[in-house]
Amino acid sequence: MNKLYYQLALVMIMALPAEARFHYQSDFSAEDFQVRRNVIYEAIGDNIAIIQGAEETAGIYRQSNSFYYLSGLESPSAYMLLNGSTRETVIFLPHRDIGRERVEGQVLSFEDADLVKKLTGVKYVLPLEKMGEELNYYLWRAPHPALYTPHSPDEKTRQSRDEILSSHGRRIADPWDGRPSKAGHFIHLLRLRYPQFEIRDLSATLDLMRTIKDEKEIGLIRKASQLAGLGIMEAMRSTEPGVMEYQLEAAARFVFQTNGAREMSYAAIVGGGQNAWMGHYSANADAVNDGDLILMDMAPDYHYYTSDVARMWPANGTYSKDQRDLYGFVIEYHKAFMRYLRPGVTPAQILEEAAKDMREVLNGISFSKEIYRKACEKALTFGGHIQHPVGMSVHDVGTHRGKPLEVGMVFSIDPMIWVPEEKLYIRMEDVIVITGDGVENLSANLPFEMDDLEALIREEGIVQKRPATLN
Repeated sequence: MNKLYYQLALVMIMALPAEARFHYQSDFSAEDFQVRRNVIYEAIGDNIAIIQGAEETAGIYRQSNSFYYLSGLESPSAYMLLNGSTRETVIFLPHRDIGRERVEGQVLSFEDADLVKKLTGVKYVLPLEKMGEELNYYLWRAPHPALYTPHSPDEKTRQSRDEILSSHGRRIADPWDGRPSKAGHFIHLLRLRYPQFEIRDLSATLDLMRTIKDEKEIGLIRKASQLAGLGIMEAMRSTEPGVMEYQLEAAARFVFQTNGAREMSYAAIVGGGQNAWMGHYSANADAVNDGDLILMDMAPDYHYYTSDVARMWPANGTYSKDQRDLYGFVIEYHKAFMRYLRPGVTPAQILEEAAKDMREVLNGISFSKEIYRKACEKALTFGGHIQHPVGMSVHDVGTHRGKPLEVGMVFSIDPMIWVPEEKLYIRMEDVIVITGDGVENLSANLPFEMDDLEALIREEGIVQKRPATLN
């Protein structure tokens, strides 16, 4: 058996192409990653830090956000050791798996150390089994440095930290499961094997770094936002009573993937009628009916960056009077936020300024029902319309709440109203970036005026051009 194994391995080696073909990101340079790692060096002082990469997964691999943010490297089971004293970084990589590469394609491994150094800007690349030996080096003399590592979970495919933490809470409550988090398990191993190190949390430093986006990051979020808009517009064209929610999702996904998106950044929300009442409805399994308002909230994972865009439109192609009143209020609220968003003010100040404008707008609307007016009045007291940061995850790390807005902050604007008596939830969402002189709507290619949306619905969509063929 051993002889046969080695013969097979030899055949696989000989079958590999003479020149390796690696897929590696080209959005950021080695210098960009060095600048980011310099911030880590400053934060940890004369101590050390370890960043875990994402583990092996079945299917399409996606690196964890923090590891990608500091290296751009997409190899699984990688680790990064940063030395704050020498300001040098070591990347640890597994050895080449020839058999796997023969059938799946090549992955940067330890054997590609020179190329990895060039691409990432790190000084050293070592095999994974050397990491323990490297850590032992820091224990030769006291006092020992502190060891920083992220305590918060790292996001991967379709993941945001808030959702990971919720899932973790449910898992540890399961008496037949109870597994620790990946970060928790890693910290446990470090404490068990190296009790000399004081373990400190690196999450706050990484979160603060990712809160302010640089121009290259903003460019990728802009592309993801524009792509989200193009996909939603294709779903609008494909809309008619009787079409399935999942068909509208498919229309948008087609646009995403034909334009270079590898995956969705979160579970698509496509809800007609009362399905839209559930804010994160994602079954997308029903037909849309005449008279329904359809909520679509979708965005792609584009080169490790995303967006968060939502619109609502009528299944029959024409907003009713009540729908125009309610959605029109939301549209005007959106415009009010865009007037006041700027650096140097807090979200609370902007909410107050926008609400003042909207009280005048509210007085000019003749609602058919008092419950609609009350819903709009209540919306003016809601503090969540200026939503969450957006970046490498849809609910990105960091926060803009409670402090003055800064240039480079990216987050979603999501004015919304609820009419519980009729299970109506009305909203629209765009992603914006704070600029030096105000704000830029990164998803501005997607119309929001109702006449424009109705015009899109009248166009023929891909679902009609390529209808379902199975009964």
